[in-house]
Amino acid sequence: MVNRQRAAGASCGNQGSFPAAAALRWNASLAQAALRHSDDMQTGNFFSHTGSDGSNAGQRMTAAGYAWQGWGENIAAGQATVSDVVAGWIASPGHCANLMKSNFQDIAVACVRGGASNSYRTYWTMVLATPR
Repeated sequence: MVNRQRAAGASCGNQGSFPAAAALRWNASLAQAALRHSDDMQTGNFFSHTGSDGSNAGQRMTAAGYAWQGWGENIAAGQATVSDVVAGWIASPGHCANLMKSNFQDIAVACVRGGASNSYRTYWTMVLATPR
């Protein structure tokens, strides 16, 4: 879905209009970083770009073994489907701009289900990056 949107280009509100961009590649190291953050949010029952240990997405990517020169992160909570979460990101100017930035080459997404004691039924993390 993200690559289809990138191929079409997008208007991202106050972030501007973005022309079509190249498809992103799935990256296993980024998947580890995304899963770590979704797991952390679910376990700690919080919703933030900052991990419970104070980490940011770049630090989580480095810890997972990904050498980056640029990164972005989109998070979401509560959406039941991939379609819902991607539509929400496209509707949000900052998240949309992350999806459309042509310098990003790699991507991973992780979703962890919340439990009965969680505020949300799902915790989503998408990381996008440019390798070094």
